Amino acid sequence: MKPRVLILGAGFGGLELSTSLSEVLGESLEITVIDKSDAFVFGFSKLDILFGRQTAAAVRLPYAGVAKPGVKLRRETVTAIDPAARRVTTDAGTHEADVLVIALGADYDVSRTPGITLGENEFYSVPGAIHLSGVLPGFKKGHAVVGVCGAPYKCPPAPSECALMLHDYLVQRGVRGDCRIALVNPMSSPVPPSPDTSRALMAAFAERGIEYLPGRKVAAVEPGRALLDDGSALPCDLFLGVPKNRAPEVVVASGLTEDGWVPVGRTLETKFPGVYAIGDVANSGTPKAGLFAENAAKTVAANLIARFRHEEPAAKNPGTGSCYIEFGGDRIARVDIDFFSGPKPTSAFHEPSTALRADKRAFGSIRRARWFGR
Repeated sequence: MKPRVLILGAGFGGLELSTSLSEVLGESLEITVIDKSDAFVFGFSKLDILFGRQTAAAVRLPYAGVAKPGVKLRRETVTAIDPAARRVTTDAGTHEADVLVIALGADYDVSRTPGITLGENEFYSVPGAIHLSGVLPGFKKGHAVVGVCGAPYKCPPAPSECALMLHDYLVQRGVRGDCRIALVNPMSSPVPPSPDTSRALMAAFAERGIEYLPGRKVAAVEPGRALLDDGSALPCDLFLGVPKNRAPEVVVASGLTEDGWVPVGRTLETKFPGVYAIGDVANSGTPKAGLFAENAAKTVAANLIARFRHEEPAAKNPGTGSCYIEFGGDRIARVDIDFFSGPKPTSAFHEPSTALRADKRAFGSIRRARWFGR
């Protein structure tokens, strides 16, 4: 029998892992990727939807377009995971594997924040971004709050990007003078591992009159105000939320998690032999962001290829990644961070420029071509 590799989730991690294995070993493996969705959407595209730059239909990449040697992509919902047996139950049946990779990402727990409703006043889901894109044109005066409801959360710079893009949006409509913008974030600074990035974002907030409230999170949203966890309240006529993130319930129920996430080492293997976790669901010591998930997937792929070739697996998660950051005015910055090479994280901040917009477009184009052949 061919070795069976079962990958749960078709985000950055699952797509890169299945592609890497297929490129090298192809039909010699039986690679099954399971995802409950029918299409992939880059996280940064949700901001494009929110501010009317793109339609939801334009940014969808259907999984039906994936055709790679040895890879089967199934649209199913995972209902149970038995990591000891490497057995997974879905709404369509049961799958057994020689290698199981958990790449299911993070879910949103709005039950922890009264007043937050998925698909309505948050911009981290596609339905939420679509809904708010229809709300924004009616916001002409008052207080807007971009609020994070808990950490860690996906794509740490995204709330800062949202606040800066909202400023531009209101300026272009000629109503910025009648509007206030506040950004609430539980982290100590916009991007803690990169002081240079944080300083640049703080300067951008100050220049645009955006109030930044670090070290606090949104505890509830009520008509006309947002309540913070320190007992204070902000006037709020428009709320753009980042819901509390959590591991999917099916992963928690499997016994894989500790302190809410799946602990892994530098090889990304869990406490169960032959079971790996990559991307947002894993507590790997890196941020919950696409390129970190992609690099983790490359690590797992390298070690599995070595294993199937009867060689010694030697790859370790590099802990490196980059994030593009929208600064407004058609300018984009980039921060490159290395978490594991030294005693503390190091970073390189590339100043906002219009040239980096082309770099960001290339980032998306390369992955569309690699994963979807588009």
